[in-house]
Amino acid sequence: MSHFIQLHLLTSYPPANLNRDDLGRPKTAVVGGAQRLRVSSQSLKRAWRTSDIFESALKGHVGTRTKEIGVQVFNQLRQKGVAEKKADDWAKSVAAVFGKLKKDSQEIEQLAHFSPDELRLIDELVNTMASRGEGPTEDELKLLRKQHTAADIALFGRMLASSPAYNMEAAAQVAHAITVHKVAVEDDFFTAVDDLNKGEEDMGAGHMGETEFAAGLFYQYVCVDRDLLTENLSGNKELADKTIGALIEAAASVAPTGKQNSFASRARASYIICEAGGQQPRSLSVAFLKPVQSQDILEESVSRISDCITKMDNAYGKCADLRSVMNISTGEGSLQSIIATATE
Repeated sequence: MSHFIQLHLLTSYPPANLNRDDLGRPKTAVVGGAQRLRVSSQSLKRAWRTSDIFESALKGHVGTRTKEIGVQVFNQLRQKGVAEKKADDWAKSVAAVFGKLKKDSQEIEQLAHFSPDELRLIDELVNTMASRGEGPTEDELKLLRKQHTAADIALFGRMLASSPAYNMEAAAQVAHAITVHKVAVEDDFFTAVDDLNKGEEDMGAGHMGETEFAAGLFYQYVCVDRDLLTENLSGNKELADKTIGALIEAAASVAPTGKQNSFASRARASYIICEAGGQQPRSLSVAFLKPVQSQDILEESVSRISDCITKMDNAYGKCADLRSVMNISTGEGSLQSIIATATE
């Protein structure tokens, strides 16, 4: 089995605002002296791990990230007839296991990622406390688990500031996606018409607004440490392969949800190259340091990736043991062949 799995994807998005900054504009980055569109790794990872693909392929092995586990415990206890004061105290005791509580609140200050195993233990504890009418014991509050089978936590890691012994190092490294060409963010002025306004007194729009968008061909890089992923999943190699397959399918076909109702900017990868081996990983973003300027941006981008791989192999030696390609424009390869290479 290969130690590292590397994915290089090219995905074209029509006008969109997939990932916004604090002003509501599409996120950007300056690369090679030119402004590019950017989709953050956080946005991508959330879209992937909450996708139907993950839910279907990894059913029972996807965690939940929340600050509100204490609120959930409180509501469950109240539904089971526990008095409000007791339910509040007990819920805070459970929530405090996973992080520092907000002042006078059942919520914790930072998002915590809960594995299905930990959520099951919490549910069992809620039932136990409600049935006996007493709060949790010290032993019962040992809810955190180092060993679990939460695929999303194994892939993307977790950090518990108050319990660092239960932190998990991410097995997947996800780069921010950037366009291979320079972009200009555009403004869209829009109006909405009031259906009941017959125009007899006021012909104006019922609402006016402005949104910003841009389009582009994105280069995306993902690297998975397969050995670490298997270790994170308690040595379950079969689950590790399922997780890699789900990640590849999601990365190829799941778009971030930002402004989808306004732009319907759904897209799938047009080109993927998967590399597997024990060699030190490397991104191929340097292929796009100079912005692509071509009538066929996709073809030129594919050519640059191929050329960059060849030159890096010549300079450093073979950078991967196995490679497979899916190219929509030429009909070469398939998503299944990419997954097969990654899990071989």
